[in-house]
Amino acid sequence: MPNGSRKNLSRIDPRDPFVIDTYALGRRPGSMREDSCTVPAPANLGVEMVGVPTDADVELDIRLEAVMEGVLITGTARAPLSGECARCLDPLTSSIEVDFQELYVYSDTRSGESAEEDEHRLEGDFIDLEPVIRDAMVLALPLSPLCQDDCPGLCSVCGVRLADAEPEHNHDAVDPRWAALQGMLDQRQEDQES
Repeated sequence: MPNGSRKNLSRIDPRDPFVIDTYALGRRPGSMREDSCTVPAPANLGVEMVGVPTDADVELDIRLEAVMEGVLITGTARAPLSGECARCLDPLTSSIEVDFQELYVYSDTRSGESAEEDEHRLEGDFIDLEPVIRDAMVLALPLSPLCQDDCPGLCSVCGVRLADAEPEHNHDAVDPRWAALQGMLDQRQEDQES
């Protein structure tokens, strides 16, 4: 088979929950479709301390608009979060809501030098929303999530949660560089008392 007549094989699985079929829009600029759906969260949707649990429900409200270059997707994604507090290491739960907008370019437009490496492309009539939603959510996540804004964290000496510790909780820490002088002071006080 000559190289020019071979068709590109699609890398998108139409059964994937983040894949959207745009066939109904056609290539008629101005046509639009709105949709709401709930899909399971993919694995590793988060940062080190907090993220969306795998297979948790991600609610999507999207609007697909056909434009000259492709299909413009505008939407909102909502999902639960779980992780641990960066100060006291207690488990925390929350939720996240992000807005996103992305242009998916028709595969037969913008070829050659005008094509950009980071632009998203339609594969046939299919769009894969997972990379766009992953980027929007991960960028919106806090790098140091807190269980509460004024979380005091852990004691740096004994590791007890400062929120649970008594108000008088402290440790008399002697700087090791001054320990010899402290010993001399203690000895002098003992000599004076005797």
